[in-house]
Amino acid sequence: MARELWKGNEAIAEAAIRAGLEAYFGYPITPQTELLEYMSARMPALGRVFLQAESEVASINMVYGAASGGARAMSSSSSPGISLMQEGLSYIAGSEIPAVLVDIMRGGPGLGNIQPSQADYFQMTRSAGHGDFHPIVLAPSTVQEAVDIMYDAFPLAEKYRTIVIVAADGSLGQMMEPAEMPPMRSVLTEAERGAWAVRGAAGRPKNVITSLFLNEQELETLNLRLQEKLKTIQMNEQRWEEVETEDARYLLVAYGTVGRTCKTTLREARKQGHKVGLFRPISLWPFPTPRLRELADQVRAVLVVEMSAGQMLDDVRLAVEGRCPVEFYGRMGGVMPLPDEILEALAEVEAKVKAEVEAKVKAKVDTKVLSLNLNL
Repeated sequence: MARELWKGNEAIAEAAIRAGLEAYFGYPITPQTELLEYMSARMPALGRVFLQAESEVASINMVYGAASGGARAMSSSSSPGISLMQEGLSYIAGSEIPAVLVDIMRGGPGLGNIQPSQADYFQMTRSAGHGDFHPIVLAPSTVQEAVDIMYDAFPLAEKYRTIVIVAADGSLGQMMEPAEMPPMRSVLTEAERGAWAVRGAAGRPKNVITSLFLNEQELETLNLRLQEKLKTIQMNEQRWEEVETEDARYLLVAYGTVGRTCKTTLREARKQGHKVGLFRPISLWPFPTPRLRELADQVRAVLVVEMSAGQMLDDVRLAVEGRCPVEFYGRMGGVMPLPDEILEALAEVEAKVKAEVEAKVKAKVDTKVLSLNLNL
């Protein structure tokens, strides 16, 4: 198919529809409202379910109900709305129901503003509700990548019977770029729906979907099963992009929109003769720790760049394990870091590393001189 000009929010919505989405439930909140508006016209025209719920709390529980019946169901929101969905997400995880959620992040905390942010990282990868679980979290950096990830989100959720969150920010939701749409999939047939789904009990044992286990041994059994599933996801679903890392001596680490900004910084740094590479996590959970750890053995320092106070920074430090210095540059409140700013931060990191190396060399020389004087 030919590439067409798409707005990010609308492209994500169309990709979900083409992936076989059967039911969408949501509530308007900027900067993701165009996604809901697009669904409101397109879904009924196709004979599928669209419902604007009375709140984000209601919408995620409607997703829970529809997905429990084996339907491909999703919701979308922005940061404060995602906060309201946390309990419902935990129920979905505890019931092992496949569901998809889109988060178009905005500035916070509180109501904040409607500008782009990446300050939902902890909310998506660390909490997403109470209990011991993680959703799969995928972060696109372009409209085309958002389309591709959205198209794959439902099969991925069904493969593991888990939650998949597509994590973008307000700039990606609002920008317009050329993108090629994938082919239209049919909605699932009755035979294709999971055997676990609640579809009526005629001719088979009844299914019970619940996250309530009053017996502690039963609840621990569920948790152990979930942890084994998470280990499998960690092994199989790590995703990332590398740019010019083969000879890199300094490494930028950024995701989403900031990841593409860092590509501009990298190109300028290379023009100036600096061996800089980029590591862009696409799966925020599972975080691509093993590969980043390998790169940490190669480079002199890592610079993490985010539209936050530093949340992915924790995962980078855990991955690097002290193999090299990890520095940070971030902007908050909806302010986007610019390539020139990142380049200046990178120069400061290089200068700091060189100064530390020179200090160590000087200390070694002084030690040798002292030793020689003592021997004389």
